[in-house]
Amino acid sequence: MKVHCALVIAKARVAPLKVVTIPRLELTAAVLSVKVSLFLKRELNLPIDRDYFWTDSKVVLGYINNEARRFHVYVANRVQIIRDATEPHQWHYIESASNPADQASRGLRASEINNSAWLIGPPLLWQPNIETQSVEAELHLGDPEVKSVRTLCTKTEIHRSVLDILSKFSSWTKLISFVARMQRLSNGIKGTHPTNPNERLKAELTIVKFVQHETFPDAISTLRKSENLPRTNSLKPLEAVLQDGILRVGGRLSRAALPSLYKHPIILPKDSHITLLILSHAHMETFHQGRGFTLNKLRSLGYWIVGGSKTIANYIRHCVICRKLIRPTETQRMADLPKERIEPSPPFTYCGMDCFGPFIVKQGRKEIKRYGLLFTCMCSRAIHIEMLDDMSTDAFINGLRCFIAIRGAVRQLRSDQGTNFIGAKNEFQKAVDKERICSFLTEKQCEFVFNAPSASHTGGVWERQIRTVRNILNAILLLCPGRLDDSSLRTVFYEAMSIVNCRPLTVSEIDNPDSLEPLTPNHILTGKTSSPLPPPGEFRKEDMYIRKRWRRVQFLMEQFWSRWRREYLAKITLRQKWHGVRRNIKEGDIVLVKDFALPRNQWPLGRVIESNPDEDGLVRRVKVKLQSGILERTVHKLVLLI
Repeated sequence: MKVHCALVIAKARVAPLKVVTIPRLELTAAVLSVKVSLFLKRELNLPIDRDYFWTDSKVVLGYINNEARRFHVYVANRVQIIRDATEPHQWHYIESASNPADQASRGLRASEINNSAWLIGPPLLWQPNIETQSVEAELHLGDPEVKSVRTLCTKTEIHRSVLDILSKFSSWTKLISFVARMQRLSNGIKGTHPTNPNERLKAELTIVKFVQHETFPDAISTLRKSENLPRTNSLKPLEAVLQDGILRVGGRLSRAALPSLYKHPIILPKDSHITLLILSHAHMETFHQGRGFTLNKLRSLGYWIVGGSKTIANYIRHCVICRKLIRPTETQRMADLPKERIEPSPPFTYCGMDCFGPFIVKQGRKEIKRYGLLFTCMCSRAIHIEMLDDMSTDAFINGLRCFIAIRGAVRQLRSDQGTNFIGAKNEFQKAVDKERICSFLTEKQCEFVFNAPSASHTGGVWERQIRTVRNILNAILLLCPGRLDDSSLRTVFYEAMSIVNCRPLTVSEIDNPDSLEPLTPNHILTGKTSSPLPPPGEFRKEDMYIRKRWRRVQFLMEQFWSRWRREYLAKITLRQKWHGVRRNIKEGDIVLVKDFALPRNQWPLGRVIESNPDEDGLVRRVKVKLQSGILERTVHKLVLLI
C-alpha cells in the first residue's frame, strides 16, 4: 500500500542588490528546493519512493531538460547541481496561481489566508493520483545564457615552391643535412647513420638548382637553346655557362691547372635566403674576418654571388659579432652652445670647474702633493685658479668658498661627476635642510650641473683651459723640482691665471696695426685697458738657485708666458668635429659599454632603458641597464649592436 505524504516547508532568499535576471533568480530557487529536499531526506527517517519538484518557470525547465546546448558558467554550475541530485522527469510545471511560493513573495490579504494555497498547499496534492501538466520545455532561440556556437574554418595553403620550405632554416650545414636525408628516404634508404660527403654534395647541388631555376629562368632557357645571353642580362659579364643544369661562371681560367670548382664557380643571386645562408657559413669559417677574407672563402667554396662585394659588406654591417669586435662607438652631431655661453652675464655667474695636478711642493724636509682647482667663466672665458691641499670634499668646499669670496656670487657650477664635487653637493643639501649654514649658495640660486660619467668632451669649456695651464705648468715646474713651497705654488697659480686672462678673445685682426686693442678677459674682470706688468728687473735661470723665492717665481712665469704664447695662441682655430646627424639611440637598444680598463671582448653588454633627447631632438645621454646595475653614459661610450 502506497501512502502519499505531503510536507510543506517554506524557505526564501532575498535577491542580491546586484541586478540579476529573472531566469537566473528562478534557477536559484530551483537549486534551493533541491537542497531542501536533500536536507529532509537526510534528517527524516522515512522511506521516500519518489520526489516531485514544481516550478512556474518554463525557462528553468528548459535549462534542466537541455541535452545539447552549452550554458555560461553561472547557469551551467546550477544546472549541474540540479542534475546531480534529481532527474529531469521529476521536474514539473505549475501555474503561478497555484504556486504557494508566489503568494509568499507577492503577499496576501488577511481574509485570503484561510483558504489559500499557502496553508493547504496546491489543489493537485489532494488528488489520489498526482497529475502533472505537460508543457514545452525547450530553449528559445537567442537565450542570453546559451553560449553561441562558433564554426571555425581553417584554410590550408600548400607551398608550391620548395624554397619556401628551405627558407625556414637558419644554418647552411643543417639545410644540407635535411635535404640529404630527404633524398635518402626518397630512394628507399632508411637509417639514422650520418650522411656521407657524396650525399651532402648531391644535396648541395640540388638546393642550388632550385635557387637558380627560380631566379634565373630566362638565362637557363636561353643557354639550353645554345644561344648567347643578351647584353641586358646581369649574367652577361660573367660569360655564364650551363653545366649539368647548373649555371657557372665561364671566365678565362678554363686552361688553368685548377679544380673545376675554382675555375667555374656556381652563380648565386644576391637577394636569396640560400645565398645568405652560404654567406653566413663562409663568414663564420673565416672567424668573422673582413670583406676580403669572406669573399675569398666564398671563391674557395666554389660560389660566385652577383654583386658579391656589396652583399658581403651589407651582411658584415649587420653581423652582431662583427659589431662587437670592430664597430666604433656611436657619435652624434655636436650640440648647440648652451645659453650660458652666448647670453651676456656678469663674470663668473655661470662657471665650469675641474681639478688638475698633482704638483710636488717642499714642506720642511717632506715633499707633499698639492692640486689646482680651476674655474672658468662660461661667458667671458676668464679663469680663476685656487690651490687645494688634497682632492677631498672639505678641501674643495674651502677652495669654492675662497673663489666666491673673491669673484662674487655664482649662479651655476658645471663639472664632471668627481667624488669631491658630488660630496660637496650632498654636504650643501644636508646643511640647507638642517642648519641653513649654506644660505650664501641658496640665496644666490647656485646649483650644480653634472655631465654624464666618462664624458670629458662635454666639458670642453674648462677642459681646454686646464690643458693649457696644466701642460705648461708641468713643464716649467720641472725646472725647479723640490724648490717650491705652498706660498710659491699659490703665487705661480695666480700669475698663470693673470697671464691666461690677458689672452685676446678674438684674433681675426690681431696683426692689423690700425685695429683696436684686442679684448681680453682681464678687460672684463678689472675694467682696466692696461695689462698687469711683471716686477721690474731681468730674471735669469740663475735665479732658480738663489734664496729670493719671488725671483724664482717670476722666472717661472716668464717661461710660462713664452710657452703659452707659442703653444696656445698660435693654434687658435675653429675645430671641425661631429657634423653629421646619426640615428638616435632608443629605449630597448642593445649596446656595449666602452670600458678602458677591459679588453674589447669583455666590455659589458647592456640594454638602453632611458634616452634623454636634448633641445634639438638628438640623444647624447642615455641610461643603460647592465647585469651589475644601471649606468648613465653618453653615446660616445656605447657600441650599438641591435
